[in-house]
Amino acid sequence: MSGAPSPTESDRRRAGRLLRWYPRAWRVRYGDEFSELLASDIAERPRSWRRTGDVVQRAAAARLTGTGLTGHPLDPADQVRASLATLVCALAVFLAFGLAMWSQLTIGWQWSDPDTAATRAAVVVLSGVVLCFAVLTLLAAGPVVWALVRRATGRRFSGLAVPSALFAGGLAVLAAGGRHFANGWPGTGGHPWLHQGLVPGGVAAFTWAATLSVTSYWAHPGALASFPAAEVVWMAVSPLAMGAMVIGAATTVRRLDLSPGALRYETRLAQAGALAMAVFVLAVCGWIADGGPGPKNLFHAGAIDVAGVVVMAAGLAVAARALHTARRGGPAGLAR
Repeated sequence: MSGAPSPTESDRRRAGRLLRWYPRAWRVRYGDEFSELLASDIAERPRSWRRTGDVVQRAAAARLTGTGLTGHPLDPADQVRASLATLVCALAVFLAFGLAMWSQLTIGWQWSDPDTAATRAAVVVLSGVVLCFAVLTLLAAGPVVWALVRRATGRRFSGLAVPSALFAGGLAVLAAGGRHFANGWPGTGGHPWLHQGLVPGGVAAFTWAATLSVTSYWAHPGALASFPAAEVVWMAVSPLAMGAMVIGAATTVRRLDLSPGALRYETRLAQAGALAMAVFVLAVCGWIADGGPGPKNLFHAGAIDVAGVVVMAAGLAVAARALHTARRGGPAGLAR
């Protein structure tokens, strides 16, 4: 009886292409052995959809492990850091759409008192949650900044310079652009009424400018062409600045060796953040479902708002999953 066929060079190339589905770190650790197994299997079964599907499924699980969403098989402390980094990304996407909705409502709020309790409640609740997000961000940044300073003064900043520069650069662009374009805020000139001062005009204007890119005008090029060229450029550049900030922050969290106590502290803050996200989504849903367009259509909820709720719900689901795996990894890994 003849033995199994030996893999050819073509079989090894096919195995190499399948191997690229896996993340780089996995390939470095297991790639050579797994590639030989794949090549041998390809030599025996040149055509197998089941093999391809199995590789893709397992590779996807390996990539999710790196995001801290699966709880296996990372070191517990690495698990917490990975989960927190993923939560940072989910929260950033959530806030991009959430703050755009809030700024939309604050523009109407500057001009008129809403004529429905749902809209009025949404503005009040969302404003409180936005303030909560700001406080949580400052509290979460404290240990990270302190750890960065200690690494820098100890000349152990390797691997952190690029993500820190990305974050700082994105923040600088967003701050400068947001401040400049805030001068065109549509809420300026509203007639004073009793509760108009609920949201400071400067804060609302900056938020509006920073989230100009979240708009349905992208689907209407003709209308978009009537905008000032500088504003259109800013609408394209601001998401890149936000992306740089998010990538920088998430990478820093992944690479920074925070103490077990700091990781526990960050996880507790993440719990509060996830709760705030849930409250935000509920308030937005109440406005869309029962708010109505309001006086002069100032509080109208459009298709972009409905799409935003879907995106925010997905972000909340990812954040909840990341938080779950962070808490699972925490006790064993952080008690050391």
